[in-house]
Amino acid sequence: MTDDYFEYRHTVGFEETNLVGNVYYVNYLRWQGRCRELFLQQKAPAVLAEVQDDLKLFTLKVDCEFFAEITAFDELSIRMRLSELGQTQLEFTFDYVKVTGGVEVLIARGRQRIACMRGPNTNTVPSLIPEALAHALEPYATHGRALTGRAA
Repeated sequence: MTDDYFEYRHTVGFEETNLVGNVYYVNYLRWQGRCRELFLQQKAPAVLAEVQDDLKLFTLKVDCEFFAEITAFDELSIRMRLSELGQTQLEFTFDYVKVTGGVEVLIARGRQRIACMRGPNTNTVPSLIPEALAHALEPYATHGRALTGRAA
């Protein structure tokens, strides 16, 4: 059985903490972006070629809710799932799980809403989500709900 999430493993470094010693909030958003990038590299490399052409993946909205603090050298599993797949937009959820000696604790949860766009910067318009991306995301859909609203 495979997991229903794409995972990015991360060890927190000193540079990601503030003067008090806990992780500075902006890093959670940075890790969302890193997880998304690694997903594209590992699971949807054809989409990266489209990004180098004229596909643009605009982040429309991002948020993160915090449940517990983490500090330097904590081991994290950032788990990305597809929560919604529409015609031109999609939404991911991210669970931030601290892993210590096999014990997992959910420390934060985030979301990202993405729009697919094409065209030059002066005339960018919404674009259908590439089939290669939709196909690569299928295993990570939450509870089968994510694919509703997408044309067959």
